[in-house]
Amino acid sequence: MKPHLALALLLLFLFLQQKWLLVNGDMFIKSRGIHFMLNGSPFYANGFNAYWLMYVASDPSQRPKVSAAFREASRHDLSVARTWAFSDGGYNPLQYSPGSYNEQMFKGLDFVVAEARRYGIKLILSLANNYESFGGKNQYVNWARNQGQYLTSDDDFFRNSVVKGFYKNHIRTILNRYNTITGVVYKNDPTIMAWELMNEPRCTSDPSGRTIQAWIMEMASYVKSIDRNHLLEAGLEGFYGQSSSWRNNLNPGFNIGTDFIANNRIPGIDFATVHSYPDQWLSSSNDQKQLSFLSNWLDAHIQDAQYILHKPLFVTEFGKSWKDSGFSPYQRDMLFNIVYVKIYESAKHGGAAGGGLFWQLLAQGMDSFRDGYEVMLDQNSSTANVIAHQAHKLHQIRNIFARTRNMEMWKRARGRRGQWLSGNKGKRIGN
Repeated sequence: MKPHLALALLLLFLFLQQKWLLVNGDMFIKSRGIHFMLNGSPFYANGFNAYWLMYVASDPSQRPKVSAAFREASRHDLSVARTWAFSDGGYNPLQYSPGSYNEQMFKGLDFVVAEARRYGIKLILSLANNYESFGGKNQYVNWARNQGQYLTSDDDFFRNSVVKGFYKNHIRTILNRYNTITGVVYKNDPTIMAWELMNEPRCTSDPSGRTIQAWIMEMASYVKSIDRNHLLEAGLEGFYGQSSSWRNNLNPGFNIGTDFIANNRIPGIDFATVHSYPDQWLSSSNDQKQLSFLSNWLDAHIQDAQYILHKPLFVTEFGKSWKDSGFSPYQRDMLFNIVYVKIYESAKHGGAAGGGLFWQLLAQGMDSFRDGYEVMLDQNSSTANVIAHQAHKLHQIRNIFARTRNMEMWKRARGRRGQWLSGNKGKRIGN
């Protein structure tokens, strides 16, 4: 066999191996150190929140709105969506009562997962709510009261064994759900990037942070006992606690029983999250002070994720409301740009920031879901351009890392070829 032919065959083998991995390989997003990884290369994502996806998809006549949202997101190169995998009690819920589920609503979630897969979008699925919308911890506590538990606070969600049993049952039900459309059990579906324990957990009755810390430890361990395929995050807003007193001056006046450092150090938590709403948190400050806060807030969390936690960071919520006095699209674009620049600069240098998810994406005909923060990509052109530009830049970084990885594989292949030729020197090869 001629030497150049041997090299060509070896390179062809490596190419086919890479192609096989992309089609058949482990498409689950993993974490390695401070990076998200997908098929051996760092993964960076620009994305969005759309809490309403399951709720809307539960009505088959409304499913085109879900498809339209994913289609517009894909057209703007958005690759991760965060949404609710809960709706507890109340009108048309997912979970009527502990362990009793609405199959029509579940089929809506099946459709969301199937459509995300079709459009190449990964999902972060949140498992419960801190707030009363869609039930939240208040509904779980009331269910326990109805069974004779004496509970004095919604924060007993984090402490009471009966309530925790209800919540664990919900975790188990979601993770083991058989998707009626794709035929894939959720815990085995790489369309799902990560589970989120709770949307913005807060325990104001215990500002020491011990209650939330114990709850996250218990629930993270429980999730991992069922599902080792997927990443897990706690759903934190990023407020600092007693373990990082040097950072407490950054907190915008909140003491809600969470601790960004201690909570995210828990072994079962794979990556850190941070939210930021300067227009809410610093409502009496002007735009300049709010943007300055945002810049410092993100800098601190990216640094702490990288150098203290040694885990990736996702900015899982941010936005600016048009209901604010003096709002203009330019102000919103400025806020988006600050978030995106912080993420890009970190990613460009191999840092811990893995991406950002704005709040929130809506499709046409969804006026009742408007909350002031909504973005409609086919209407809000300036903001849509900012979003698409960030997605393009992060995609370029992913391509650079992929090319670097391919070059390293090529160099290793050449090294193996040299060793092979040296080992067969003087021998007759072929006819």
